[in-house]
Amino acid sequence: MSVIPEDLEDILNKRSFAHIATIGPKGEPQSSPVWIDWDGQYLKFSQTTERQKYRNLQREPRLAISALDPEQPYRYIEVRGRVARVEDDPDRAFINRMAKKYMDADEYPYDQPGDHRVIVYVEPQHTTRM
Repeated sequence: MSVIPEDLEDILNKRSFAHIATIGPKGEPQSSPVWIDWDGQYLKFSQTTERQKYRNLQREPRLAISALDPEQPYRYIEVRGRVARVEDDPDRAFINRMAKKYMDADEYPYDQPGDHRVIVYVEPQHTTRM
């Protein structure tokens, strides 16, 4: 059973931009927006292995994710959890699916040569709601 309240799951399935908060190498917080996907068990987002967020999560797998309802910005969900696993996205299927959801584009247009893209699976452990 998920800790995500059923009445807030819709936020995770909309075009909600989520902010991922991680802990940096010197203990400082680091936050950045990402596209998210919810499959009923895991919150997922795409990341390249060259980014600070990825390095932070390799060292400390705990994170917080907050997402606003794009139609009602005073309605939100915060999810605290930990990285359950990281999978390669070699054919870009996941990031392309996110590009379709968020940009209505068939392919993600911003990859750079040499980017190593992965899918981060987050296991929710606690939620805060508005």
